[in-house]
Amino acid sequence: MTYVIAEPCIDIKDQSCIDVCPVDCIHVAERMLVIDPEECIDCGACEPECPVEAIFPEDALPEKWEPFVKINAAFNTGFDLVNKLTNDYATEHNVQN
Repeated sequence: MTYVIAEPCIDIKDQSCIDVCPVDCIHVAERMLVIDPEECIDCGACEPECPVEAIFPEDALPEKWEPFVKINAAFNTGFDLVNKLTNDYATEHNVQN
């Protein structure tokens, strides 16, 4: 299991979670932050720090935000894919954070 950053982070990008991550697995993309699932050690330090409640353990992620598992995992492919998937999701769901 890993942690996932979901929709509430889009266009907010509060970086409080980055400051508490002991393994630096949270990265800044164009419109949101993402967690590298290969680096995440599942410590949970980031979750309570998020002021918009965008961080979830993967197994507790609300079903409506399931696409964010793929968006976070795309970090390992590169920011171009993360940004494309985020933009596609935000357009399709009319995200206005």
